[in-house]
Amino acid sequence: MDKIKVVVVGYGGMGGYHADKIRKMDKFELLGIYDIKDERRKAAEENGIRAYNSFEEVLADDSAELITCATYNDCHKEIVIRALEAGKNVISEKPVTLCSEDLEEMIAVAEKTGRLFTVHQNRRWDNDYRTIKNIYDKNELGKVHQIDSRVYGSRGIPGDWRQEKKHGGGMVLDWGVHLLDQILMLNEHKRLVSVYATVTHVTNDEVDDGFRAVMKFEDGPECLVEVYTNNFIEAPRWYMTGENGTAIIEDWDLNGRIVKIKDWEKMDAVPFQAGAGITKTMAPRTDETIKEFPLEKVLVQWTDYYNNIYDVIRNGAAPLITHDQQRRLMKLMEAIFESAEKNKVVYFE
Repeated sequence: MDKIKVVVVGYGGMGGYHADKIRKMDKFELLGIYDIKDERRKAAEENGIRAYNSFEEVLADDSAELITCATYNDCHKEIVIRALEAGKNVISEKPVTLCSEDLEEMIAVAEKTGRLFTVHQNRRWDNDYRTIKNIYDKNELGKVHQIDSRVYGSRGIPGDWRQEKKHGGGMVLDWGVHLLDQILMLNEHKRLVSVYATVTHVTNDEVDDGFRAVMKFEDGPECLVEVYTNNFIEAPRWYMTGENGTAIIEDWDLNGRIVKIKDWEKMDAVPFQAGAGITKTMAPRTDETIKEFPLEKVLVQWTDYYNNIYDVIRNGAAPLITHDQQRRLMKLMEAIFESAEKNKVVYFE
């Protein structure tokens, strides 16, 4: 097989993840890694991986066709541009960069050099996302009017650079970039009308340690994305409601269910005690009017991402993560920051 030879730049958590996975792939060969830190280069060598002595040495290696950039967020732009100009194809970790202006510069260089430049939006291959997308795409609930996506943690922001604004820290750029990308892909062909967002600083004053964003799509659902790092009880990972039913996915293990309407004619409800009063409006439906279904679990392989990279470089296939998708995602994150700062609705597309 005509393997693609890869160098991973940045040998931290994600860089190590890429390196380990690439070593096991049939279509790729890991030439080595580069990291600015001596201890990380030493760690790679102890794992049997070549450590380049400088980024210049990486760029000068004519056998290296593909660079995977897994450095601090604020370093992506320079590394990507220099690699493209050296004739390399490039995968950038997410977020691709810190602003739309930077992204346009990177895209311009990619177009000028004719090399692949794409982003590792790996959570498009999460099984929970693919499962909720399958429900949505198959119109299982009828017209969907609400999609909630949540991820909660309870330890604040992990240490080091993710707490620092200069390096592109904070939860909008860390977890938000994943969940917002998923929402945009669910509604890829719908116009995003408006965004309203708030951010939190419970454990960190310099960057956001959580956020809530509400997005309204034209002729589509209202979508809520929440990422918090000081919550000690988890909320459902996904909650989707439509005209004919509701779907819930509790967690990444795909615990959940779908409840659909079976009989619209039987609308009568028996009032029941709710707190200090009674209610008929919120009375639960009777069993004969609804039916519960198990989730149709969609299981996918993350390696399909790198398989697509191979097909793009070797066979001229279209990349799964495109420049226009990244443009839209970056502008959405910018709109979230603007909305939170000005406490106003931002009208989008």
